[in-house]
This record gives sequence, C-alpha cells and structure tokens, in this order.
Amino acid sequence: MNDRPPELDPLPGPEITETECRKCGTRVAGLDGRYACGVCGWVNDHTEGHRALPTAEEDADFPCRRGRRA
Repeated sequence: MNDRPPELDPLPGPEITETECRKCGTRVAGLDGRYACGVCGWVNDHTEGHRALPTAEEDADFPCRRGRRA
C-alpha cells in the first residue's frame, strides 16, 4: 500500500519520438514530440508536443517540495 499523497507520485517518463527536420530534412529525435535539429538549428514550438509540460510545482526537484527551502 502506498502511503504518500498522489501529488508526490513520479510523473510518467518521456517518450522518445522521431521526425524529419522541417528546415533541412535531417532525421531528428526528441522527447514527446519536441524537437531541435543539431544540423541547421530548427526547433519546433513547445506547444506542438504530445502532452502538456509539467508545471514547476509538479517537478520532483521543485525547491519547496519534500521540506526543501527555496
């Protein structure tokens, strides 16, 4: 049985995804549909990802979680 509150449960890990760079055609890999091309510098907008980014408060390393001070 898990005694910790649900907000302290770890977030699911990111999925590695692949696509072609929209600028130069190089095959690029990213996390959850967010990409950056190392050849030409193209980056897709973060809103194009497959799921919402976590808020700062949802981040396990957020300074005020688990008794840490900011």
